[in-house]
Amino acid sequence: MFRHQGKNRTFIHNLRLATLLSFVAGIVNITGVLSLQTLTTNVTGHFAYFAEEIMKRDYAAAITFFVFTIFFLLGAFTSNFIAELISKKHPDLSHVIPIALEMLVLISVGIFGTQSELSSVEGKWIAFSMLFAMGIQNSLVTKISQSTVRTTHLTGLFTDLGIELSQLFFYKKPEEKKKLKTSIYLRLSIILFFFIGCFSGGFIYNLIEMKTLFIAAIFLLFALLYDYLRLQFHVIKRKTFHYKSILDK
Repeated sequence: MFRHQGKNRTFIHNLRLATLLSFVAGIVNITGVLSLQTLTTNVTGHFAYFAEEIMKRDYAAAITFFVFTIFFLLGAFTSNFIAELISKKHPDLSHVIPIALEMLVLISVGIFGTQSELSSVEGKWIAFSMLFAMGIQNSLVTKISQSTVRTTHLTGLFTDLGIELSQLFFYKKPEEKKKLKTSIYLRLSIILFFFIGCFSGGFIYNLIEMKTLFIAAIFLLFALLYDYLRLQFHVIKRKTFHYKSILDK
């Protein structure tokens, strides 16, 4: 789901990537809401809060919300910078370090973080860390899927879904309808798994609080292992076919 890019990428690759990582984002989202009463997977709302605090002349709070957006941006920058750097020599591994870094951040917050007030120093750093991790994920997924998949926020997805649902009334050619329905199915899958992540994460949070982020990290590890094992399977399959071809000759 990570390795195939460009023309080699299929709908199934995007679907696997979308469902798994939108589930992870859902878990992170609800954990941020329950522990800090703020959003930690996107920055749209934080710009509104930033403007509100400026109007109220609470400049310290305004700066905090502005820094939230910077950490998301920093996560996106770091993810792509690392991926580009590694892809020069090891293109098949360009996704591993960003995902591993995201896992490390989530595990660290799960270990050291506690339910806090957003106004506290600890609360701020928890939010900074989670936004940084989601910036990493969103950047990586966007690049790999060529902007087809977004997993950390739903505003654009609902917009695209509304557009595509309306197009069903106008697109008549079978190939156009098939492509449109495939896109709608992908977007609905992302929305559904984001919701499942939020819903299940909320229940788990009631039991283990910030350690809920361990579940998100486990699913990221599963994604890496799944991708690696599928690669090894195809390598063995190709070698077997090659040896069989030689023996047949």
